[in-house]
Amino acid sequence: MCNEKNDVEEKLAKSLTAESTNLLPFLPYLLQDLWELGSNPSDIIKLMQKHFTDLGKRKILDLACGKGAVAIRIAETLKAKVKGVDIIPEFIEFAKIKVIELGLNAYSQFIVGDINEVVLEEKDYDCVILGAVGDVLGTPKETLMKMKKTIKPYGYMIIDDVYLDCEDTIQINNKKHEYLTYNQWHGLFEETGISVVDWLINHADHEQNDSNTQAIIVRAMELTKLYPQHKELFEGYIESQKSECEDLENNLIGVTWLLKIK
Repeated sequence: MCNEKNDVEEKLAKSLTAESTNLLPFLPYLLQDLWELGSNPSDIIKLMQKHFTDLGKRKILDLACGKGAVAIRIAETLKAKVKGVDIIPEFIEFAKIKVIELGLNAYSQFIVGDINEVVLEEKDYDCVILGAVGDVLGTPKETLMKMKKTIKPYGYMIIDDVYLDCEDTIQINNKKHEYLTYNQWHGLFEETGISVVDWLINHADHEQNDSNTQAIIVRAMELTKLYPQHKELFEGYIESQKSECEDLENNLIGVTWLLKIK
């Protein structure tokens, strides 16, 4: 059980660009100025509006929802019922407060949980979302197979991820993550019985990335004053953030897939 917990924490840290699980307790502070921690809610909503009917009747599950930006925007814009799950309690608390502020209690529910356990328990959703969280659920194939179990027959999945701009990985900063090419993703969809309904390319926003990084730097400096013994830990996180932004701007193509079970 201890090894499983450590594995989950390591994957969680990687998904948030943290080099060490020692940084996990500090992530809520470091990311306090950011609401959207990964996926662009507008892209996901655009795909839903284009392809879904009876939006108000849809039941949606948002895995590793962070602070709830995607789930809350879906509830607010589409009036669909959304359940968000994240393992970091501070993120879920933020989402719950936001729901109350916006008066969306009837449409949104947020719980603290490990999505590796949640995918074994939650069933019969019209759509499940996994937005920019890397390999928390395992390899890309394992991730797809686990997500499939949470949705109705012929249900939908929305995955926000990336693919290699070319097959040459030499320039990639993050060598710890296995990135697929566009064709490899499509081969995997075919292998797992999933069809591609639509997709949107997410172009890296240098200005927004720089703004987010600067906000994190400010918080990291504050933490360094409070915990000087962890200076290298915070500096390492900043460098990881910069490297991730560089990959997204130069080596990787962001994509939001709308998928359907065959």
